[in-house]
Amino acid sequence: MSQHSNFSADLCVTDRRGNERRKRAIPVAVERRTGKERRDLKGERRRQIDPTTCERDYNNEEIEFMKAMDQYKRDNRRPFPTWSEVLEVLRAIGYRKVAEATLMPGLGNAMPPAV
Repeated sequence: MSQHSNFSADLCVTDRRGNERRKRAIPVAVERRTGKERRDLKGERRRQIDPTTCERDYNNEEIEFMKAMDQYKRDNRRPFPTWSEVLEVLRAIGYRKVAEATLMPGLGNAMPPAV
């Protein structure tokens, strides 16, 4: 790079190590990082709700599976378990493959992959 530049010194940032940006007090409508409300909710995370399923009536097997998955995710701090982990949870609550594969639901004539 040449020693002569078309940029003035006040327009060109050469050192970003400072923390001047963090010291600026920018007003916000509602301060959410401090206060009593924040302390009251500590440890309580907002659960993600799928709006497409929130009005559905689940059967007992579905509820058991959802509870088992939720417990697994909490115990192992795994918000997004792998398919292998999902299979482990299914096996842990008693599911085993005891029959031949059938048509996949909702896909018409598509067969599951052969193993």
